[in-house]
Amino acid sequence: MDLTVSLPRGLVLKNPIVAASGTFGFGPEYASYVDLNRLGGISVKGISPKPWRGNPPPRVWETPAGLLNSIGLQNPGVDAFITDDIPFLTGVDTAVIANIIGHTVEEYQAVAKRLDAQARIDAFEVNISCPNIKEGGMAFGHDPDQAYQVVRAVRMVTQKPVIVKMSPNLEFPGVIAKAVVDAGADMISAINTLVGLAIDLKARRPALGGGTGGLSGPAIKPVAVRIVYEIASNVAVPVIGMGGVQSAEDVLEFLMAGASAVMVGTITFQHPDRMIRIIDQLPDVLRHYGFSNLNEAVGAALGKAGAVS
Repeated sequence: MDLTVSLPRGLVLKNPIVAASGTFGFGPEYASYVDLNRLGGISVKGISPKPWRGNPPPRVWETPAGLLNSIGLQNPGVDAFITDDIPFLTGVDTAVIANIIGHTVEEYQAVAKRLDAQARIDAFEVNISCPNIKEGGMAFGHDPDQAYQVVRAVRMVTQKPVIVKMSPNLEFPGVIAKAVVDAGADMISAINTLVGLAIDLKARRPALGGGTGGLSGPAIKPVAVRIVYEIASNVAVPVIGMGGVQSAEDVLEFLMAGASAVMVGTITFQHPDRMIRIIDQLPDVLRHYGFSNLNEAVGAALGKAGAVS
């Protein structure tokens, strides 16, 4: 079965399975465990203009159905990414998506402009869950005007596909989705992690060094599917779904909710090769549920099957 996914501005994925940003490093970290050439794409760890130190440890805390993390978006900065990681990624036959982060509109734009010249970067994923330090620390993705401004700034410096990564910690995700599409977003990815807190009973304080953390893993999948469904119902651009994906059946659920592709994250900590297994099983799962091709499944639960391109 042909699993190819055609997305806006000529972005083509050989299959709908993409390594999610933040769980897969920059690619080399998993290369000895996974044939990277078989993936539909890799969304690299978030990249900022300058190195970010991240949060103090402890940084991860396992929950009964997932994982809390408080990494704090630690990364070496855009210059180090270009010097150290682009050469490796140049030898990988899959789509490379640069996840970009910043604390101001100008920082987002600077990273996008710097990476736009890199031929190996096929698309940008704009993480709008970062706090806007010029506006009191509210996350860009929590206000439609701020979300519009940062996406518009990125759109002004690149003609490559722009994907906006949505926060799930919103009352009305559709409002933010419309704002970023109006600003020039070609696609939306959803969802980022949910805000959570764990208490270390022995220490009598929050378990993570940064206090709260981002909850990922199977516990958040129903929330993620709901938000993908809502976004796909409100905007006419492709959606890339993520959140708690463990199996080909999970992928099909996201596709039917309106996703055109699916990112896989937390499960790869436990099973690094899980994405390959999902890719291998997806054709049989699609057939089992009555689909003769991938495109038929996209939006099937919305009553409007077929990918938006």
